[in-house]
This record gives sequence, C-alpha cells and structure tokens, in this order.
Amino acid sequence: MQQVLIIGGSGNVGRALTRELSWSGDVAVRPASRNPTGLVAKDGVDPVRFDYDDPTTFGPALEGVDSVFMIGPPSPEPHVVMLPFLEQAARENRKIVLMTALGADADEGGSLRRVETALEGSGSPYVILRPNWFMDNFHTMWLSPIQQGGVIPLPAADSRTSLIDSRDIAASAAAALRVDRFDGRSFNLTGPEALTYSEAAAVLSEAAGRPIRYESVDDESFVRSLSDAGVPADLSRYLAVLFGFARQGAAAPVSPSVEEITGRAATTLRAYAKEHASAWAA
Repeated sequence: MQQVLIIGGSGNVGRALTRELSWSGDVAVRPASRNPTGLVAKDGVDPVRFDYDDPTTFGPALEGVDSVFMIGPPSPEPHVVMLPFLEQAARENRKIVLMTALGADADEGGSLRRVETALEGSGSPYVILRPNWFMDNFHTMWLSPIQQGGVIPLPAADSRTSLIDSRDIAASAAAALRVDRFDGRSFNLTGPEALTYSEAAAVLSEAAGRPIRYESVDDESFVRSLSDAGVPADLSRYLAVLFGFARQGAAAPVSPSVEEITGRAATTLRAYAKEHASAWAA
C-alpha cells in the first residue's frame, strides 16, 4: 500500500487531500502538523507531528513513506526552512509533489523558485503545482469584515484573479501522487475564470442574499486590518506583497491544468459561493 506524507495536514489543502486519498482505502495517509492532536486518526490515516523548525521531526515523519506532498510555511523566505527537509525527503527516491504559488517561476532568485529548482535537480520523481489565490479566503481569512460590514477590503485595485477552490488543488495533488504520467512537470492551477473582486463580491452577494461589496484599500490598511484580526505581522506583509503582483496582472491568467490532471473542470466561484453562502448570510 502506498504511504503518503502530507505536510500542512491541518490546512485547507492538507485536509482536503487527506480526504481525497483516504476515501479509496488503497493509500495510507500520514497528515503532518505541528499540533497533530487536532487531526483525526482513523483507518488509513495516521497523523504525525512535523515542524520545519525542528529537524528532529523529519525522520519520524518520513519513516516508511513512499511519497510526500510538500507545502511551505506562509513566510517571505520559505526556502530557509524548506530546503533542509526537501534534501532529506528526496532521499530513497521518494516522489515529491510540491505546492508553491502561481508566478513562483517568474523570478529565478525568488524563495519559492529556489525550492522548485532544488526539487528539479534532486533526482527524485516530482510534480510542481502552482495555485492561484484561494476562493476559501472568503469564508476564512477575509470572513470577519464580510460578516461585520458586508465588505471585502483588499489591496487588489481593479485587477483580475482566477481564484481556485482549495479542493481542486487537493484533487490535482491526489492525482499527481497516484500516477506517474505527470512526473517531471509543473502546472499552474487556477479557477475557470478571472474576475475582479467587485465581480466576485457580486457573486457572493447573490449567493448570500445580502449586499457584499469590494473596497480597494492600500497595503498599510490591509496589513493593519489583518493584524487586528490576529494574523501574524510577517504573514500580513507577505500577503500585501503578493497583492502587489496581482495589481500588475500576475493573478489573471486562466489555466486548464485542473481539468487536465483531474479529468473534471475546475470549480466556478458561483458554485463555491452557493455552497458556502451561509457563512456570509445576514
């Protein structure tokens, strides 16, 4: 039976990937987290402690593992902690499916690109997935201002973004882990359409049955609002930098890769909004 280690097992993608792989019963899944007590152990699912900042957790997490789904911490320089683990994970010819971000390959000196390059040269079978911004942010990270004031305050100006459902990322990762026909390739993962955030707010409004509007804010206001909501300052500033690229059009491309990898079309924002409407309803 194939055994897969899922780094970031408590995140949106990690949880969805655990479900994707465990449903079939022919894959043993090891979701990894700094606090694995929050993950449910059951037949075929064996949570394990993992922390990029604690190399002593690497060996136990990797023991007996055939494949690894790897995602980095949300920080400006993730390569600092990811590269030591990548080196250890790539031993014994383990397959690695690495999730970075859309546009990571645009700067050869960028932190995520350095991780990609190391994986490409590791000699291990690999697949690189580069997803765009998550639709899920509307019912998680950006939920509070929507609930409190019916507003989505983001520093995106009037740029377009091909938002993706995290479950489509998980389905793509599951397929990449199960078969070898995608090995050695990199994929941009996006939703099926590029919308402005004003257009996205209109879709959410229709689903929720209440007015929800987009408000373009500056970077400092955005960072301050996230910090007030308890988001770590480093992460808030990192997200602001990413929105700077979005304002330049970097988040607008639409890719068919989800359908190519999974055999089904990527989720539309309208379908996502209908499913999660209760989160924003008055």
